[in-house]
Amino acid sequence: MSEESLTLYKLMVLYMLDNLDFPLTTSQLSEFFVTHGYTSYFHMQQAVNELDESDFIRGELIRNTTHYYLTSHGREALQMFESKISDAIKNDILDYFKENKYQLRKEVNITADYYPLKKGEYMVHAQIKERGTVLMELKINVVSKEQAIAICDKWSEKSDTVYCQIMETLLLND
Repeated sequence: MSEESLTLYKLMVLYMLDNLDFPLTTSQLSEFFVTHGYTSYFHMQQAVNELDESDFIRGELIRNTTHYYLTSHGREALQMFESKISDAIKNDILDYFKENKYQLRKEVNITADYYPLKKGEYMVHAQIKERGTVLMELKINVVSKEQAIAICDKWSEKSDTVYCQIMETLLLND
């Protein structure tokens, strides 16, 4: 892979993160790059790793998934070199966001992770965020790793229902 190609991939990642108000995960970035035929997963990952090492993006690990945020250094670099991204590529990125923004946002704003407590107990930490603000946060103590994993796995599909049920229970008169 040429240095010029790697630079373009880096600028594309910066452009993507600059055009959203939420982070993107490695799998979300690779989905765009691979399905649009820009590059392989490995070349995209190399670009992301170099951006992270250079402090142009910041990664936050949540349950084996890294969420990437644009840093101020990354924004400055993008402003200086954005003209190197063709209008066609920019349009591909913006069209991808138009088609997938809701799903992309949901994937990064609904999170669940767990960690061990004392012998045999685990704490599940589940959140729903919107535009960087926590709407709901639950911490649930469970008695096995299997229960913790099951709750984390179901959280993304059931979080809307849980949120609505809690709000109804707390706000509606009996």
